[in-house]
Amino acid sequence: MKQQQMYRIIRKEQLSTVITLFEVEAPLLARAAKPGQFLIVRALEDSERIPLTVCDFNPEKGSVTIVIQTIGASSKELCALEQGDCVCDVVGPLGRPSDFMEQPVEEVRGKSFVSLAGGLGTAPVYPQAKYLHSIGAKVDVILGAKTESLVILEKEMAGVCDNLYICTDDGSKGFKGLVTGKLEELIGSGRHYDTAVAIGPMIMMKFATLSARKFNLPIIVSMNTLMVDGTGMCGACRLTVDGQTRFACVDGPEFDGYKVDFDGAMRRLGIYRSKEMEANEAYEQAKAARDHKCRIGIG
Repeated sequence: MKQQQMYRIIRKEQLSTVITLFEVEAPLLARAAKPGQFLIVRALEDSERIPLTVCDFNPEKGSVTIVIQTIGASSKELCALEQGDCVCDVVGPLGRPSDFMEQPVEEVRGKSFVSLAGGLGTAPVYPQAKYLHSIGAKVDVILGAKTESLVILEKEMAGVCDNLYICTDDGSKGFKGLVTGKLEELIGSGRHYDTAVAIGPMIMMKFATLSARKFNLPIIVSMNTLMVDGTGMCGACRLTVDGQTRFACVDGPEFDGYKVDFDGAMRRLGIYRSKEMEANEAYEQAKAARDHKCRIGIG
């Protein structure tokens, strides 16, 4: 579903030095979006299409919220936009909603969930926790980051879960260590969960799955980091799930963690690293040239 309009940025917030939140006007999309789904965004008319998971949506206000980390050229181009500017294009919602969205509310309400959010994975975890909390399910969230300055959406997340646990690699805030360590500590102390959800870096989701296996805890992971085109046409997000080929964008992005071939997925993720570096270098060179022209009064 594509809306033929420009999408005005009504709020821009810098969550950290490298992570930016945008709230964008998109009334039709806001009414249709569900937790687990994603959008395709183009900053400018000639920009690359970027798949971004939905962080929040407000049907009454007619807006959707996305969170972007500035890594490569396309994300830098998008994050350079300011409040009041318009994003050229937003397509969505795409992908399958989270499995619990398709289950009877009464059934989901009686369950206990634990969500492991690693870094930018906090953004897609938020609408899931918000929905589960709103229907009365028990939700604990373990939010991980390298250091305190990279912890995002802490206040918002605390308002949509029963217990929020912060983990930092360096111990600058909360539990010192990985989200998997906190999960094992909680379950080891007698905490019971029916389902775990892990969203974040690929390596984090792999080890979250290994930790969950120790306790026979069902776990869902999101393979959104593999997506490029977002429509199943490019094949970049191809992965092996339960011995069969699947595409993160059309068959997911969420899958049973026990069935995902993480090693194969991580190899595929590494294929595009050199191309990303080349595109980023070209973007920085073009930006430097534009800045130089502005300084000397040309153009």
